[in-house]
Amino acid sequence: MAEETKKPASETTPATTQEVVVSDVPVPEKESTPQPEPVPVPETPEKSAAPVPEETEAEADTEKAPVTESASFKEESNKVEELPNPEQKALAELKQLVQDALNKHEFTAPPPPPPVKEEEKKPEAEPAEPVAAAVAEEEKKEESSAAEPTTDAAPAETPATVEPVKEEPPVPAAVVEEEKKETPPVVEEKKEIPPVVVEEKKETPPPAPAASEPSEPVEKVTEKVTAEEEDGSKAVEEIKETIVEVTATSTAPVEEAAVPAEEVAATEEDVAPEEVSIWGIPLLADERSDVILLKFLRARDFKVKEAFAMLKSVVAWRKEFNIDKLLEEDLSGLGLEKVVYNHGVDKEGHPVCYNAFGAFQDNELYQNTFADKEKMNKFLRWRIQFMEKSIRNLDFSPDGICTFVQVIDLKNSPGLYLYKKELRQATNRALQLLQDNYPEFVAKQVFINVPWWYPAYYRMINALFTTRTKSKFVFAGASRSAETLFKYIVPEQVPVQYGGLSREGEQEFTVADPATEDTVKPASKHTIEFPVTEKSNLVWEARVVGWDVCYGAEFVPSAEGGYTVIVEKSRKIAAANETVITNSYTAPEAGKVVLTFDNQTSKRKKLVYRSKTKPSD
Repeated sequence: MAEETKKPASETTPATTQEVVVSDVPVPEKESTPQPEPVPVPETPEKSAAPVPEETEAEADTEKAPVTESASFKEESNKVEELPNPEQKALAELKQLVQDALNKHEFTAPPPPPPVKEEEKKPEAEPAEPVAAAVAEEEKKEESSAAEPTTDAAPAETPATVEPVKEEPPVPAAVVEEEKKETPPVVEEKKEIPPVVVEEKKETPPPAPAASEPSEPVEKVTEKVTAEEEDGSKAVEEIKETIVEVTATSTAPVEEAAVPAEEVAATEEDVAPEEVSIWGIPLLADERSDVILLKFLRARDFKVKEAFAMLKSVVAWRKEFNIDKLLEEDLSGLGLEKVVYNHGVDKEGHPVCYNAFGAFQDNELYQNTFADKEKMNKFLRWRIQFMEKSIRNLDFSPDGICTFVQVIDLKNSPGLYLYKKELRQATNRALQLLQDNYPEFVAKQVFINVPWWYPAYYRMINALFTTRTKSKFVFAGASRSAETLFKYIVPEQVPVQYGGLSREGEQEFTVADPATEDTVKPASKHTIEFPVTEKSNLVWEARVVGWDVCYGAEFVPSAEGGYTVIVEKSRKIAAANETVITNSYTAPEAGKVVLTFDNQTSKRKKLVYRSKTKPSD
């Protein structure tokens, strides 16, 4: 159903050619079936093509939408009972289409486009074949009837003619003369009748050989003639009966051939529905399938037929790409672990995927990835495998998390995208595959380290995106990248290279230890105090995004007259360091540890820190 809506524009031209061919086939036969053949089948695609203006209107709406800024994207619920009624209805319709397709094994059937072209050609030749076959059968039967005329006509008429002949024996002399005189007009009447059935003229000659035979067959023929003279309608009825018999005999084989087709259809109905899984979830198996179907509906603005067509396309692509085998393929060792990787979750629990194409500044890595088509295809397979493995870790239950947050690092992107043609081609192909076959898997897309020229470029391509897609975009320049990430991801989950506290290897702090965000005002000092008890061990870590700030730490006892202990001497930390400071202090007595941040610049600074107290040994 969904495919038919796509094809109307392309099928309108062949439809007109079909009409011409059908009208041409019956011309030599004159009386075959010219009237029933021109059934308005091609009109159905034309009717289906009618909604095209609606699509153009929808496109016009999407083009107008960018004029008004869209609000920030908020994910919809995946619980069916919480969906609006139109969306519930659309989901039910899509589920019915999927069920019908599973029953008919449409997902595993060969792709539809090639068979459609063959079917378009077949109707042009098929109408002539059955007509020719029927004509051949009629001619054979007419020849057999001409060879044995009495056997064909006698069985139906002898019961009415033979008995009266025996009852009136004295009449034959007069009757024979009358018969000879009356037969010629009968022949003329038969010549008037043929326009109704042209092919049955051959049945009239049998009276001639019958005249040379004994009188009994002649009487049978004359009785036919007198019957026709007495009531002309009977002759027409007899002719009609013969026509019905011929057509019945010609259609009989067709009916016999149709029976096996019905049996085959019945056997197909008895076959169990096929099982199709996508991302490890069987379609229509449980409520997780509803979550997947909602992704396709939302990607197509809840247009059921378009969503169903996209689903079938994705299933076919996965089969062609051999996704199941790809998951088992060993593609490690390509050195792409720092190009695309998952790290932590956002504040709502979405896995965060980082894309840092600046890593391809390494010429060796670039050559190993894009030197030739084989390596480029391997990169694409690696990217799809990475996506598939990431999706398998999602929770497709109605209450689960089944989307990602994408972070796109555009650092060093001008040189890479303008002068690295292979990278541009590969990334475009990868993005196209992801957009076409992984609908609605992005909850938020954050662009960081955006170069100065990118906003102008984005305004040029702004109209290409839907309002829903644009509502997921967030842009941040280099100076505000960390601060922007902290809006969606807690600092302890953000990698250290992007201003967070998350580092590789064993660390004193883990993701379970929450961090605190603060701001250091320009041209001012900012202090943080950690209270400590006697003989306790205080551990802390802190960082200022972009540093260029003086930092120091000291211990101040609670008792009056106590001496302040310098834990870390004040020093200036340059912006190039971008390090996380970690230290600890075991207090000999109760007091507090004071951290001082002296910002002498004219810009405010983002400060992130956390601490914990451990018992001293």
